[in-house]
Amino acid sequence: MKQRILRIFAEFKQRYGVMKSHHELNLELQPLQLRCSPRRISRLMKELDIHSGTVNKWKAASASKTKVEQRPNLLKQDFSTTGLNQKWTADMTYIQTKRNGWCYLSTIMDLHSRRIIGYSFSKKMATDLVLKTLESAVKNRTITGDLIIHTDLGSQYTSD
Repeated sequence: MKQRILRIFAEFKQRYGVMKSHHELNLELQPLQLRCSPRRISRLMKELDIHSGTVNKWKAASASKTKVEQRPNLLKQDFSTTGLNQKWTADMTYIQTKRNGWCYLSTIMDLHSRRIIGYSFSKKMATDLVLKTLESAVKNRTITGDLIIHTDLGSQYTSD
């Protein structure tokens, strides 16, 4: 049984877990009028120290329970600028890694140069990540005059 489980595991590129291995194994055993339970396959896979290499799909974060204070949209879809440091946009990107699971990249882009002027990377999506990104952008630029920072009003951007 162990040899058959190892063969199925290798044949399907180490992606099959207990239930899919159970199905494949029972298809092989059917002509012999034999069956094997998922529990037995689970035990044998543990003994062989093998497990599937699949990753859970990303799930959207649940909505915040607190009411988000609405703020005026100062850009109103006008992304044009006449110089640097007039309008910045900020956003977060979810990055799935094999070792650390979901990680988060926070960036700030200057709309005039269309370049990332500040960024920060973390395992946790928190306000601290946004603050580090803002500090990074301010260190890279000299700000004179009015500056608009446009975000999606996510919880990290609207927290105290």
